[in-house]
Amino acid sequence: MHVRNRFGPDSQPAPGGPGPGGGRGTQARSARTRAALLESAARGLSRYGYGNLVLAQVAADAGFTRGALYHQFKDKQELTLAALGWVLDTWQEEVGDAVDREPDPVAALLTLARGHAVFCRREVARIAIALRLEFTGQDHPVGVAVERAYDVLVEHCVRFIDSGRAAGALPPGPPTRTLALAFVGALEGTVVALAGQAPYDELLAEHAVTGVLGLSPATGSRS
Repeated sequence: MHVRNRFGPDSQPAPGGPGPGGGRGTQARSARTRAALLESAARGLSRYGYGNLVLAQVAADAGFTRGALYHQFKDKQELTLAALGWVLDTWQEEVGDAVDREPDPVAALLTLARGHAVFCRREVARIAIALRLEFTGQDHPVGVAVERAYDVLVEHCVRFIDSGRAAGALPPGPPTRTLALAFVGALEGTVVALAGQAPYDELLAEHAVTGVLGLSPATGSRS
């Protein structure tokens, strides 16, 4: 998911518009403002959830006024979707790209587990878990976006597990999607329970998923 710059219907161009360097300077300031607001929103959503998020506080924590926030986002829903997209993009850059570079499916799964544990040391990383719990069973755009992202992660795990089984690196067992759901659940549960306990969060996240996959935690081989 890629975050696009969207402005509210009442927004006006900032001073210093078209002119020698003026447009570029304005765009750079707007991008910095947006990035700060997205990080502040992701932090607030991770702490308080969607229902308790106060936009004025999001703006203040980022060092801006509420007007600056509404210049970038028309409402809480748009801000939340953008913040979720920003976190997912950051996860892809810091974790997903390393996973995608792994040619071995089992190594890819273990890289995912370790990388996710490290990523979740950042408070903003809990946004997806917080929103998923809050919107479970609700037909809401934010809940739909979170479930879509969750399904993409599970499907990635499905492909790695299928490849690992086909290569004989993973043992047979439950249906692939069932195993992928257990993998993601074990990973999320471990990193949430061990928040702030580095380096054990990373180590035990790997141990948790190797157990789910039917591998030996000590060697990463079939048990």
